Amino acid sequence: MMDFSTLDLPEAVMQGIRDAGFVTATPIQEAALPLALRGKDVAGQSQTGTGKTAAFLISAFTRLIRDSEPRSGHGSEPRVLIIAPTRELVVQIESDARLLGQHTPFRIQAVYGGIDYNKQRESLAAGCDVLVGTPGRLIDYLKQHIWSTRRVEVLVIDEADRMFDMGFIADLRFILRRLPPPERRQSFLFSATLSFRVLELTWEFMNNPAQITIMPQQKTAERVEQTLYHVGREEKFPLLLGLMRREGDRFLIFSNTREEARRLEDRLIRNGWDARALTGDVDQKRRLKIMNDFKEGVLPVLVATDVASRGLHIEAVSHVINWDLPQDPEDYVHRIGRTARAGAAGRAVGLVDEASALNLEGIEKFIGQKIPVEWAEDDLFVAEIRPSAEERRRYAEERRARLNARRGSDRGGPRGGGGSGRDHGRAAAGPVQHAPSADGERRRRRRRRGGGGGGPRPEGGNA
Repeated sequence: MMDFSTLDLPEAVMQGIRDAGFVTATPIQEAALPLALRGKDVAGQSQTGTGKTAAFLISAFTRLIRDSEPRSGHGSEPRVLIIAPTRELVVQIESDARLLGQHTPFRIQAVYGGIDYNKQRESLAAGCDVLVGTPGRLIDYLKQHIWSTRRVEVLVIDEADRMFDMGFIADLRFILRRLPPPERRQSFLFSATLSFRVLELTWEFMNNPAQITIMPQQKTAERVEQTLYHVGREEKFPLLLGLMRREGDRFLIFSNTREEARRLEDRLIRNGWDARALTGDVDQKRRLKIMNDFKEGVLPVLVATDVASRGLHIEAVSHVINWDLPQDPEDYVHRIGRTARAGAAGRAVGLVDEASALNLEGIEKFIGQKIPVEWAEDDLFVAEIRPSAEERRRYAEERRARLNARRGSDRGGPRGGGGSGRDHGRAAAGPVQHAPSADGERRRRRRRRGGGGGGPRPEGGNA
């Protein structure tokens, strides 16, 4: 194992490393740092939770400190640009950057959706040396000339495969084409997987990068103890309560849908567990509070959809529970990667009912192993405290309101009104609401006109 003290890093960077509690490098850091510190571009593949973020932050801070070229004081011209696919990952990278860079003079700024737009805009305009952001918000401020790409010395693309999965690749290319040419900057690309389409990015936008792959054949973390329970849908929650009571610690529970995540949150709270749901429709301020409470151990149970399963470093998660098995086998790997991080041990439990059993074969084929099955004894099932009639009525009303709001947002107007999937967020009010009735009236008029001549008869009567 390589000790950070052998790398001849600047003292300001070493102080940040010591503050973070790092002593020896992880395999991806050991492979990437010597190359990066010599100025090489690096494309690295490693499992989540193995230190990719620290690798590129240490390299970037070291380069900025050692670069003796005088720089102008332009506040809107960052020297380091870090692009990540989700706001959760941006927040995590910003937090790590502030920790590792607290003894450096560099100003760090994160930009992402879901928080005060103008406040973030003003903060960015005031200047930064390190800019971390999601593609959409970066482009937004770039088009307004709030920041410029012309002095970027270090580029980092994190979770590049997720950029493709989430449809951000066009936005990413928009930014990359406006950077200084690859030979005039240092570039890093890190990801849990390096597919052919990701490697195409390295060939197009990087300068002959060194490609690093750390144990690609080991799909799941070695220290994760994986277990499956085959259980009927009606018995899943009693079994979940029994497992949580027996194991007792911090739990990260994954659900495939936001509605199921919210329902689990309600059921767990009713049964004495302090739980919160983290889904894509939670506003950013509440989302950050939930994540911080869980990271600090204040919140023992987090129920999440896959929005929280990539790139987030949460210490001491003892158990990951898959309430539903994911449809994408890669999501299974990223989910259980939330436990057993940085060498710690952890347990991943899957509750497999009739529906999610269909996903099991693909997961086991992808990870290259059979997941051990355990059979629950009768005493492991804990009776659930059921909701009252009033609670059931309230939950149904809340669910109806959420679904109605989501339909209005997703469709950009009612069915038949001609809206498209691009019209997200259009208000479901005004003339758009009446489009179906207008369409119906036009159809009736056409029928009447057709029936008045020699055309087809209108339905249900004689002309």
